[in-house]
Amino acid sequence: MCEVNKLGVIGRPSLEHVDLTMLDSYSFPDGRGFPDSYREFIRHSGWARAYGLWLIYPPVMPGFDTCDSWQDRAQVLTGRFQDFYREGRRLGYDFLLEPDGDWSLALSLMVFGWSENGDYLLWETASRGVDGEFPVWVSARGQSMRRLGACLHRALEVLRTESVSLFGECADGIEPLPTPPRFVTRGRGC
Repeated sequence: MCEVNKLGVIGRPSLEHVDLTMLDSYSFPDGRGFPDSYREFIRHSGWARAYGLWLIYPPVMPGFDTCDSWQDRAQVLTGRFQDFYREGRRLGYDFLLEPDGDWSLALSLMVFGWSENGDYLLWETASRGVDGEFPVWVSARGQSMRRLGACLHRALEVLRTESVSLFGECADGIEPLPTPPRFVTRGRGC
């Protein structure tokens, strides 16, 4: 299993704008919080790009640009993903579910990350494990549904292996990104 604290970070993680209170207190409809693997990743990596490609959205404190945050970007992308799959279902585009999905699952997935290629990284929030983790899925540009693993740790292992085939071996997998500017943009539909 991928151990988050062993992920190499190139430089210093940007945590100045991460809302650690929300990270520990947010509740999903089941009354439980963010999975431990996600909380560990955010605490270890901050706002970062994983394996040259993947952005995992942290909760962001008030007073900072929230366009790349759990509160804004992840919610906007979740809405777009679900709308697209509703339309796909209406049109009978069953190919959108390949190789592992089904229609009810598609409409319950929640975005928490995004690739710079336009791929969705999603949680199956209706199927939390006894360990408190959400299964993780990827959808290549909204055109497929593939299960990556039972938690973010497992998903990171798969993403790392796939990134090696794309970019070659890299010693450090996490590249911190700059802290966003200090101003509130919440609600502008980033």
